[in-house]
Amino acid sequence: MEKLQQHFIRIRKLLDISFFRILFFIVLGLVLYTAMYTNVKPEKLDVDLFSVAEKTIRSPGTVEDKKSTERKRAEARNQVQPVYTLKNEYAQNRVDLISSIFNAASEVNDEISENMKESEEETAEDHLPTSEPSTAEKITMLTGKLTPTVTKDLSNQVFTALVQASNDELSIAKDLTVTAINNVMTKRIPADEVENAKKSLEEELKYTALNDHLRMAAIELGRYAVIQNEFYDPTATEELRQKAAESVEPVKILQGQVIVEEGELIDQEIYRQLKLVGLLQNEKTYKPFIGLIILIVIMLSAIYYNFYLMKSSLPEKKQTYLLLFGLIFILSIFLMKIISLLQFYNYPWIGYLFPAALAGMLLKILIDEKLAILTSVILSLCGSILFNEGVSGTLNFSVGFYILFSSLAGILYLSNQNRRSRILQAGLFAAMVNLMTLLAVMFLPNGHFSGIEYGYYFIAALVSGLISAVLTIGLLPFFEASFGILSTMRLIELSNPNHPLLRKILMEAPGTYHHSVMVANLAESACEAIGANGLLARVGSYYHDIGKTKRPHFFIENQMNQDNPHDRLTPDKSASIIIAHAVDGANILRKYQMPKEIVDIAEQHHGTSLLQFFYHKELQMNPHSKIKEEDFRYPGPKAQSKECAVIGIADSVEAAVRSIPNPTPELIESLVKKIIADRIQDGQLNECDLTMKEIETVSYTLCETLKGIFHSRIEYPELTKKVKQA
Repeated sequence: MEKLQQHFIRIRKLLDISFFRILFFIVLGLVLYTAMYTNVKPEKLDVDLFSVAEKTIRSPGTVEDKKSTERKRAEARNQVQPVYTLKNEYAQNRVDLISSIFNAASEVNDEISENMKESEEETAEDHLPTSEPSTAEKITMLTGKLTPTVTKDLSNQVFTALVQASNDELSIAKDLTVTAINNVMTKRIPADEVENAKKSLEEELKYTALNDHLRMAAIELGRYAVIQNEFYDPTATEELRQKAAESVEPVKILQGQVIVEEGELIDQEIYRQLKLVGLLQNEKTYKPFIGLIILIVIMLSAIYYNFYLMKSSLPEKKQTYLLLFGLIFILSIFLMKIISLLQFYNYPWIGYLFPAALAGMLLKILIDEKLAILTSVILSLCGSILFNEGVSGTLNFSVGFYILFSSLAGILYLSNQNRRSRILQAGLFAAMVNLMTLLAVMFLPNGHFSGIEYGYYFIAALVSGLISAVLTIGLLPFFEASFGILSTMRLIELSNPNHPLLRKILMEAPGTYHHSVMVANLAESACEAIGANGLLARVGSYYHDIGKTKRPHFFIENQMNQDNPHDRLTPDKSASIIIAHAVDGANILRKYQMPKEIVDIAEQHHGTSLLQFFYHKELQMNPHSKIKEEDFRYPGPKAQSKECAVIGIADSVEAAVRSIPNPTPELIESLVKKIIADRIQDGQLNECDLTMKEIETVSYTLCETLKGIFHSRIEYPELTKKVKQA
């Protein structure tokens, strides 16, 4: 394990260099590309035209079939009937024309009557007879009032009948003829129905009460008036055909659609579709690979940006976390790929066996929740590609949602408590979420499954949650030990009073144990007030004086009813014993393979501060000798983290306040400020990133906590009296 840890440390140091960080992300990208390459690679088939399909072939993606689309649009255009427009004005025009002919005949009669009167008046004086114009003359008068076209199209019998009829007869004939024309012409009359329309008019006039000649004239005039009034409209027809063509949806070969069934003949149409979706050997495309590269770049960019924004007091922690993330992520992709290969055995439920919550829970415990959630999203995307059921380039959204919800369930369940027993509960909770997610994705598309199939899916969901928990519990100690990660769960375990080292302190140095607990309370509240790791401060305080167990009676808190051994020692010897407890503590913690953060607290909580009591005592005893101040200082190093600095302050403050017989709030406040000021002046806080504002907050918090601990107690007179009597 130590050798492995050393290898990880070397790799972590390499990641401090930008080139190797970039190389690290390139390796992650290559792992992702290699894992998903076969799942996006278009399937190529070696099939011949008019051969028999050896297996059922499905489309790997959605492609528009433009040829079929154009064919359907042409069919839609052809199904549109020609548009014919009814010319309503034609009916009125023809009615007016026939009316004008009858009116012209009436005018002829009126003119003849007028001429006859004038002639009779002129010839009455001469007693000569007045002669009426002949029929031919009347016809000439009538045709003179009409256009050549009309006179040409109508027979002479029509004009004869009109000029021979009286005005009353003409009026009746006109009304009957116009009414019949109007009745027929208001209906649609296409070119091939003109004759039928004329016959219809003829039938309407055939049985009128007109004389034979006038009736025949009316019929001929009616037939002459009836013409085509419905005409083909090319513009309207083309507009309708265009709308019909546009209403046709593009024909698409959908992803997963069966193109040819097993045993079916591959005809020209099927062969064309296979070529269209790119399944033939002679069809090459790079689009899926470009899409995969783009997706990988997006995912890795999100990861890089997350680490770029990650807050960490020590820069090397980022590199440690990056390396740890890389191992967990690659492990998840490896497991996902191995399980996805089993899809070829036609197990549709195999993707739900993947331990989806594993990576999320490990990252939540070892690094932080934000990275764990981001990784869950990325793994869900990868899972939707890797578990695409053998259809290249497709996305299995059901498995993607399943992985996402399962991982989030494990992460959120661990949010409040990170005890190791909580991991198994989180796995069970993830299994329950798996079952609910499975029911959702199975019911949404109205799927139909047998009882055995439901059983397989549900067993896979339960196993996924349980395996996630088991692997998390199994891998957690390995990652913690290999990377020196001090997780919240590890801290909680180290705070257990039954820990061998804590029992060692309690049994061998009970005063130190009590002092450590008091320091823990002070340091935790102060660290939480400035946003530092309060739990680390508490646990580190428990172990910070473990070195005193080597010589417990040389420390005042353990000297109960005993002489002080320092009274018999020289100041320099006493100083060396006191100073040694920091070094001894660090060595003991290293021996027990305690986390580096805990070792640093034991080693750094005194920094390089001066043992003033023994130093001044040495000066008084040997005023003329050359005494080096360094011999009475702790070896350090100075506090490198906020937690270490706060624990050092809390350690000094607790010991100082405890030594006061009757501490008052004012005295406590004055003492705390003096100790902090001395540490600042001595430069003990120079190497940690505590700001002056945070130091002020620490001072205030320590004072408030100490006031609560050393508050004035009420003396109960009755109880005191009984005690005195006893």
